[in-house]
Amino acid sequence: MPAKRPPVPLSRERIIDAALHIADGQGLRRLTMRRLGDALQVEAMAIYHHLPRGKEALMDALAEHVTTVQVDPAAAATWQDRARAWARASRAALLEHPGVLSLALTKPPKGSALIAITEQIEQLRESGAGDPAGAVRALRAYVFGSVAVEVQQSGWADPDAEVRDARTAEGERDFEHGLEALVTGLGG
Repeated sequence: MPAKRPPVPLSRERIIDAALHIADGQGLRRLTMRRLGDALQVEAMAIYHHLPRGKEALMDALAEHVTTVQVDPAAAATWQDRARAWARASRAALLEHPGVLSLALTKPPKGSALIAITEQIEQLRESGAGDPAGAVRALRAYVFGSVAVEVQQSGWADPDAEVRDARTAEGERDFEHGLEALVTGLGG
């Protein structure tokens, strides 16, 4: 008889990964603490040890997860290149988990997401952007709006659709076109 594997310890990261899987596969409305506990093979109350505020803390953690992006500042010399890199990384993170897009759009940035925004502003300032905070606000608004339109056009949110990926080729082209226009406008 094979040896029984010990259970994988419950962690905040495991909880977030399981919650993202449920939200992306079944929708945010179907994400309950009980369903999450079942997915993790624990009692729902065990989740509260890692997220004491319960479902509200879970929603905050999911929003933080999909809005926290990092970009290597050495990979882009100009502020325009850095702005493009941040926008592309943000788009990719949001499209990776379209099930929690509504949280990203409505929850104010906290924790690591707020730190990443501060880093972005500082990187744009260091590389010569005239109004780095204004540029970051404009870029975030553009990315969030663009991703929302792309998810809608992909049909991903339609419960009867067989769409697995919220990305579309048209969405990619539209995003890049709009990003170029925005970055050009921010420089003028």
